Amino acid sequence: MRIIEYITQGGPIMYILLLLNICGFAIMISKFISFNKETGRIEDAANELSGRIEKSGKDANSILELAKQELSLYIGGLEKGLNTVRIIATISPLLGLLGTVIGVLVAFRVMSQTGLNNPASFAQGISMALITTVGGMMVAIPHYIGHSYLMGILDRVEIELEKTLVGKVL
Repeated sequence: MRIIEYITQGGPIMYILLLLNICGFAIMISKFISFNKETGRIEDAANELSGRIEKSGKDANSILELAKQELSLYIGGLEKGLNTVRIIATISPLLGLLGTVIGVLVAFRVMSQTGLNNPASFAQGISMALITTVGGMMVAIPHYIGHSYLMGILDRVEIELEKTLVGKVL
């Protein structure tokens, strides 16, 4: 069976999962590219942040606190979008489960209307239930892995940037 047939057989839940999958992968790819660029420009970013700190004209006691704030704002900007990937990884299995429940409900409705004489009549509901479960997992697993990987990259960037910035400011 081809993928489009599975998606069609899974019903509206599968279309939602497909849309979430496309959006999530687009975000993950853009973040991966962005973080790789950021890894190469840590020195430039530290210079930019230290320049902002020096312009503030604060005394030596508050410079470290200001550096922490600037770093937090900078990393927060890089982190935008990663929460969406985490949400997709979290809700995809739930959407798959919703599709499972709907599929079983359809199967029982068909069984109540036609009886158990023709098993093929309610097989479509069971098929929908299983396909959406698999679809939810197929979306969730790579998004969970991608989110974890990207967070690891972001943590390494933050640590390197913090070391470089503290060296410049103090």
